[in-house]
Amino acid sequence: MFDKNTYIRRRKSLQTKVKSGIFLFLGNNEASMNYPANTYRYRQDSNFVYFFGLQLDNLAAIIDIDERKEIIFGNDYTIDDIIWMGNQPSLQSLAESCGISEVQPYNQLSEYLLKAKQAGRQVHFLPPYRDDNKIFLHQTLDIPFEELKNAASVEFIKAVVALREIKDDEEIAEMEKACNVGVQMHLAAVRYCKAGMIERELAGLVEGIALSGGNGVSFPVILSQNGETLHNHNHEQILENGRLLLVDAGAELKSVYSSDYTRTFPVSGKFTQKQKEIYEIVLQANTEAIAMIKPGLTYQKVHYHATTVITKGLTKLGLMKGNPEEAVSVGAHALFMPHGLGHMIGLDVHDMEDLGENYVGYDEQTQRSTIFGHGSLRCGKELKKGFVLTVEPGIYFIPQLIDKWEKENKFTDYINYNKVREYIGFGGIRIEDDVLVTDTGYRVLGQPLPKTVEEIEKIME
Repeated sequence: MFDKNTYIRRRKSLQTKVKSGIFLFLGNNEASMNYPANTYRYRQDSNFVYFFGLQLDNLAAIIDIDERKEIIFGNDYTIDDIIWMGNQPSLQSLAESCGISEVQPYNQLSEYLLKAKQAGRQVHFLPPYRDDNKIFLHQTLDIPFEELKNAASVEFIKAVVALREIKDDEEIAEMEKACNVGVQMHLAAVRYCKAGMIERELAGLVEGIALSGGNGVSFPVILSQNGETLHNHNHEQILENGRLLLVDAGAELKSVYSSDYTRTFPVSGKFTQKQKEIYEIVLQANTEAIAMIKPGLTYQKVHYHATTVITKGLTKLGLMKGNPEEAVSVGAHALFMPHGLGHMIGLDVHDMEDLGENYVGYDEQTQRSTIFGHGSLRCGKELKKGFVLTVEPGIYFIPQLIDKWEKENKFTDYINYNKVREYIGFGGIRIEDDVLVTDTGYRVLGQPLPKTVEEIEKIME
């Protein structure tokens, strides 16, 4: 936890953005894995962490704007709990640690909300993603399950996004730590990679480093020689010389701030000429995109620049043809990069995605593209000081997508399918860094993580 004044300040700022009603915060409860007492690793709701800092289950809170009240709802631990878990803090002491003086038993929350509803007062809640919280909202506020997402308060969502999207110095310091753990994860993968290993041996090593650094991984490790599958969580292949290994992984600290890196490297320790040519295009897109970052520029423009760099590079190699800018404008590049350039990162690896991507990554000035590939950009809006984003261009050779587009004669003015077919089985390459928007430009967070061909080959000698 940060100092309690941080949470007091955040809650005060939130209350200036909505005129009336009650802000409802539902914490996360334990989730059973295969029987009630055997649970998944506990993870508190990120919005609850942001405004209250408490990472325990069976908690909820309200901020009553009209009556100027802040209340934590929960229950003190029983002797049975203490026998299994050891001595635990009281609910009162937990509340005081984040600057709140009033506590009530958890079962009083429903009564408080019902009285407010009967009085015609608005209960602002965020889109629920856990089933137990959906059930609570359904039963307490009498909202049909299928309407819960649309019934969430847009005012509340926008207010939270406006606060959480700007990282302060305390948050940036935590993210630096998370990035440094992420760097160690990726260095270990590069250093210990060798032909004959099973992918999961490396994946386990990477995950272990994340766990030793805090809460473990910030998302399930992506580690695969089939890098053309964007979110490949299968780790059962034997590493082979001549193939590329794509590793996309990050760490989550005890504070639940996250990191997210991707590196791609040759299992043999040496890039082939073909691999090097594609890799250098992705690296150029990564470095040029990072160099563009500054306040006032939309991330959508940075994305378009990165995809243009990729298209120009592929045109030089003969995989694409025609005018690169035109090819990008119609989405022909998406055969090779069907995803966006990056996303916000913070308390979540895809920060605030539970609130809705369009609220987080877009606004009235910047609208999401409807073109395949461009439409997958999670964050396109104008950059501000304090944003932290990933920059992750890639090139992939996806056999099924190549087959589909070729059969449809799609973008034949821009794609040389005969040449592209020579790359079936190549896999995919992605290079990703976490970047802070500063006053006048950018800063790459974390210790330097090698990404040039020369740096990677030297580590793998």
